Amino acid sequence: MKATVAIALAAVYLIWGSTYLAIRFALEGGFPPFLLGGVRFVIAGSLMYTVLRWRGMSAPTRAQWVNAAAMGVMLLLLGNGMVNYAEQTVSSGMAAVAVASAPLWMAMFAAMRGEHPNRIEWIGLGIGFVGVVWLNIGGSLSASKIGMIALLVATIAWSFGSIWSRGRDMAPPFMGAAAQMLCGGVAMCVLGVAIGERFHAVPTAAGLAAFSYLIVFGSIIGFSAYIWLLHHVRPALAGSYAYVNPAIAVMLGAVLAHERFSAHELAAMGVILFGVVAITMAKAGKKKA
Repeated sequence: MKATVAIALAAVYLIWGSTYLAIRFALEGGFPPFLLGGVRFVIAGSLMYTVLRWRGMSAPTRAQWVNAAAMGVMLLLLGNGMVNYAEQTVSSGMAAVAVASAPLWMAMFAAMRGEHPNRIEWIGLGIGFVGVVWLNIGGSLSASKIGMIALLVATIAWSFGSIWSRGRDMAPPFMGAAAQMLCGGVAMCVLGVAIGERFHAVPTAAGLAAFSYLIVFGSIIGFSAYIWLLHHVRPALAGSYAYVNPAIAVMLGAVLAHERFSAHELAAMGVILFGVVAITMAKAGKKKA
C-alpha cells in the first residue's frame, strides 16, 4: 500500500507539474481553452473506459454515473477548464500561486464535514503555501481580472469536488476516473461550442504534441492517480501536489526553456518540500494512533 501511494503521489507531483507548460503550448498551438480540455478528456476517458470494460470491469451504475457527472463538472469543466481559460491572460506564476491554495480550501471543506486537519497538517499546509508564494515573488505575476476570477472559481470547484466525492457512491477509482473524464469532457465540449469556440486551422505540430501529452500523461495517468488518492489517503496529502507542481514547473522551465533559477527559488522549493514532509508525517502519525 505504501509503495502504491508513493507511485500515485509521484505521478501527480511530477506529471501535473509539467501540464502547465503543456497547456500553454497547446493553447499557443491553436487549441481553444474549453475544446482543448473537452476533446482531451473525451479521448482519454473513452480509451480508459473501453480498456476497463474489455478487461471485465463492470460499468458504473446509474447513481455512479450521476456522481461522475457531478465530479466531471466540478473537477474538469470548472477546475481544469477555468485554468485553461485563465492561462490565456494570466502568468504561469500567478496560476501556480492560485492553484496552490487548493489544499487550504480542501482542508476547510473537509473540516466542514467533520474531517478536521490536525495541528501538524495545518502547519504543513501553511508552510507549503508560504513556499509557493515565496517561489513566485519577483516573477511575472501579472494577470487580468477575469483571469483571476477564473482561477478562483477553478480552485474552489476543484477543492469542493475533491471533498464532496468522499463517501459518495462512486465507481472503483479507475472506472470512476474514466466516467468523470467522459462526463466532464462532454460538458467542456458543449460549453466551448456554446460560447463560440472553433478550430479555425489545424493545430501546429507543437500544439498537437502537447495535446497528446496531456491525454496520455496528464489525463490517463495523472488524473487516475489523483482519483485513486482521493479514495485512499487524507485530503491534505492528496492535495499536496499543489505545492510541488510549481517547483516542478520552475525546474522544467530551466531545462526546456533555458530559464535561470536563483538561490532564492531553490530555497523556496525547499520550503515547499518541507511543508509536504510535514503533511506526510501527520498522515503517518494518524495511522499509528
